[in-house]
Formats: sequence, C-alpha cells, structure tokens
Amino acid sequence: MLNLFSLLNFPLRRRIEELRPRLYRLAYSWCHDAALADDLAQDALIKALSRSDQLRDAQALESWLFSILNNCWRDSLRARRDFSDVEDLDEAIVDESPSPEQRYASRQTVQRVRLAIAGLPIGQRQVITLVDIEECSYAVVAAILDLPVGTVMSRLARARQALRQHFMAEQAPKMTPQRAEIRRVK
Repeated sequence: MLNLFSLLNFPLRRRIEELRPRLYRLAYSWCHDAALADDLAQDALIKALSRSDQLRDAQALESWLFSILNNCWRDSLRARRDFSDVEDLDEAIVDESPSPEQRYASRQTVQRVRLAIAGLPIGQRQVITLVDIEECSYAVVAAILDLPVGTVMSRLARARQALRQHFMAEQAPKMTPQRAEIRRVK
C-alpha cells in the first residue's frame, strides 16, 4: 500500500502531523460533533496530501490546510442538507392544528373559566358544570341533584349571569376609553 506521507518531504509531513490536532479542534468548534470533526480533519489532511503540489509557499501551510478544512466543512453541510418534498410543504401550510400561542391562550381561558366557576355558590356551580360542561339535560340534572327542573333552570340562569358579569368586569378596565382633557383657549 502506498503511504501518502512518504511522498512528501519529511519537514512538510512533520508540520502536517503537528497541525492535525488544531484541525480537529477547529472542526469541532464548528460542528460540535467529535466524530464529524475527526472526519473533517481526516478529509482535509487527505485532500492536502493529495494536492500537496498546489501548495506554493510552505510558510502558508497552516492557512492552506484551514481553507481546505473550511471547504470540507461546507461540503459536509451541503451533503447533510435536508430537502423537503413540496407535497409535505403543502400539508404544513394547510395544517389546521393550533399553534403554541393558540394552545396557551386556550389554556389561559380554561383556567379563567374554572376560577370563575369556582367562585360561584355550590348550587350554581353544580348546575352549570352538569349542563354546560357535561352537557346533561335539565331533566337529568334535576334527577341527579334531586331538584325540580324549574330550580335547575333558575340556578343555571343565575350562574350564567354571574359568569357574564365576572367576565364583563374583567374586560371593563380594558374597554374604558381615555378621557380627553378639554382646554380652554382664549
């Protein structure tokens, strides 16, 4: 087997061997992957050894090797680039699932409603949770709570009114217009 290092003159080979750890460190600082950094440094050395005749100035060996490493890094990035199928993009654009912001807003709303319901008297709380949340009919709620249907309906109406007033009061500070000051000009 042909040893590429034997093709180079000894001082140049020794300098390349000394630069290998620096090539690795530089590659690692770019990619943060030990295996990839090792591969990049190895590729850069192989390319440098196979093209050693292109090195014009032996003093520029370091910068020449680093530029080869940079080209190897770019090639690696190009090779790893993921390509998207246009069909998948169409599905992603039309995706109707809620965004993280919408899910957060929904959780906030649910929490506000739960707190408001928790503030209702127990009779109203039971009726509104059974009718509006559990979707039970008035007759079923009346049977569960052992109440007349009319009482279920009145408690539900009072609970809904209390919730409406609660949320209107929450919105009132946001909805109050700014007073414009009137100045008298003479």
